[in-house]
Amino acid sequence: MENLSVATFGGGCFWCIEAVIQRLKGIESLKSGYSGGFIKNPPYREVCTGRTGHAEVILVTYDPDIISYHDLIFIFMTSHDPTTLNRQGADSGTQYRSIILYHDAEQKEIAEEVFEEVKHFYETPIVTELTPFEVFYEAEEDHQNYYNNNQEARYCQIVIDPKIQRLKKMYANQLVD
Repeated sequence: MENLSVATFGGGCFWCIEAVIQRLKGIESLKSGYSGGFIKNPPYREVCTGRTGHAEVILVTYDPDIISYHDLIFIFMTSHDPTTLNRQGADSGTQYRSIILYHDAEQKEIAEEVFEEVKHFYETPIVTELTPFEVFYEAEEDHQNYYNNNQEARYCQIVIDPKIQRLKKMYANQLVD
């Protein structure tokens, strides 16, 4: 457990990013929550107003011997649209912005490298915010492991299922069996 690393990022609703990332080999734990804002311990209902400054994010503990930070960020950057400011699909507001909260200078450098690698995939510029990590507030229990617990929900079927299918096509060798 001593060789584990931590990453924090968000790209729209945390349910979507959580569902994608938790399927990757090397992910030890994952929590949905809030970061990047200025209100302490914000509840979901306040974050949804867009007035807390927080984004919906995930805090990922992973084994870098199994999945590198580079690969984790590459998959993140290609599993959502990093070119839309404060929006992912029908979800709009600063709480849904694309954001990477780096934990050290190396993570910042790697994220910048990945931005360069993936920018040709998109017709418009990447607007993903790259900012230092400060604090993470865990979301309420009903937001944790949301997709796995609610696969029959309409949102999961319409929004998350296509992301999972795309992940299976593009990164099959990096998925947990």
